[in-house]
Amino acid sequence: MLKIRLKRVGRKHDPSYRIVVTEDFRGPKSGKYLENIGSYDPRKDTKTINADRVKYWISKGAQVSDTVHNIFVSEKIIDGKKKDASSKKVGKKAQELKKKSEGNLEPLNEVLNP
Repeated sequence: MLKIRLKRVGRKHDPSYRIVVTEDFRGPKSGKYLENIGSYDPRKDTKTINADRVKYWISKGAQVSDTVHNIFVSEKIIDGKKKDASSKKVGKKAQELKKKSEGNLEPLNEVLNP
């Protein structure tokens, strides 16, 4: 599966990112990539993106990560709304807390509703 995502480069406390196309998105973040299609510096808010190559890789079936999708939408390379990039992690934690709380409330429910 092809994935377009950010690859962190730069010094400690001075992040900058390359926008890269990778073969397997579960691999190491500093691993090999097929093509570098742009860069992003969040501290200076500078973006350089090769829009033609982005459209080419998306036409080949590459999936775009949520953060990169938001960058492409803000640069008007692709149409659509921005995605909530942090919702996946928050959703998992909320489900875990719900499971834990359900287990703790069962004895309390038996006492309150005999």
